[in-house]
Amino acid sequence: MSLRSKRKSLLNSPSGRFSSSSMGSNSISQISTATDIKPVIINRSLLAPLNLEVDPTLQTIRTMEKNQLKTLNNKFASYIEKVRQLEQQNKVLETKWNLLNQQSAPSSDDAESIIKTFISNLEKQLELCRHDKVRLENECTAMVKTVEDYKTKYEEETNSRVTSENDFVLLKKNVDEEFMRKMNLESQSTMELYDMQERVKDTSVVVQMDNTRGLNMDHIIADVKAQYEEIAAYSREEVEKWYKSKFDQMKVQVQQHNSELQNTKAEIAELKRMILRRQTEIDVMKEQVSEGISDMEEQGEQAVIDAKSRIKDLEAALGQDKHNMAKQLRDYQDLMNVKLTLDIEISTYRKLLEGEEERLGKDSVISIQTVPNKSKYSTVFYK
Repeated sequence: MSLRSKRKSLLNSPSGRFSSSSMGSNSISQISTATDIKPVIINRSLLAPLNLEVDPTLQTIRTMEKNQLKTLNNKFASYIEKVRQLEQQNKVLETKWNLLNQQSAPSSDDAESIIKTFISNLEKQLELCRHDKVRLENECTAMVKTVEDYKTKYEEETNSRVTSENDFVLLKKNVDEEFMRKMNLESQSTMELYDMQERVKDTSVVVQMDNTRGLNMDHIIADVKAQYEEIAAYSREEVEKWYKSKFDQMKVQVQQHNSELQNTKAEIAELKRMILRRQTEIDVMKEQVSEGISDMEEQGEQAVIDAKSRIKDLEAALGQDKHNMAKQLRDYQDLMNVKLTLDIEISTYRKLLEGEEERLGKDSVISIQTVPNKSKYSTVFYK
């Protein structure tokens, strides 16, 4: 219902007119008619103050119209913002589409050439690994030969040491025998000296008993004893010197052989460590070469599989981008249609509001209505 129809209904309602009770119904009945004085009729309800109020429905309608207009404006602003976002997404999709069109998918010939190049590089690396393997095997052979030579020298030095030890044992045995012989000679000489002294003592007793003999036996015994002691001392000194020199010589030879043997042992231990290290390096290189060959084969196969899967992924991504772009275009078209519809509705509402405001500004209608107030009547003006 429009504002005009509402106002007409308010004007035509019974409450909008003055009632008959307000027009002097309370007259003074018992006045004498004999005189010429006319009675004065007073309506006390007219003395009551007027109760002027504004119709609350008009303000409510205006508030509702303003709220509807604000809601429509907010919806229109949100739709405009959404349209801008879709335009930006459309531009992004167009850029992606152009980039995808510019980036042509790799052909099968290019993939085959890439795979062939990768395989040739792997073959070169395999050839280098083979050369390294041959070089390491040659070094290992030379090292084994050197170790065999040192082993032969070690065995010779060991045999020489055993021979020297045997000679030393024999010399020690001879020295012990000569020492025992010396001790026997000393004991024998001591016994002979004792026997001679005993004989000389007996002889001296006889000489003392027989003074006719004029031999000096003490002098003779002293000379013999001195000569024998000189011979024994010389023999003992010569034997000691000879055995001492022989012992020193054997001791020097044993020390030399021991030092050479220790040096040979150290060299052999170093060679063993070197052989073990080289053998470990060779084993590691063999494992690396075998692993490298297997890895290269697996990498070649994996590279082919990755290239094919990448081509499939690119094709799938291209199809998905095309689908997304078509969907975005449809959404954009739908939003543009919604935008046009909203523009038409907003313009229609704007025209209606402008016409209503112009009509309200021109047609200012005043309606008078009596409202009962405490068993009396009050008049209300509506504008």
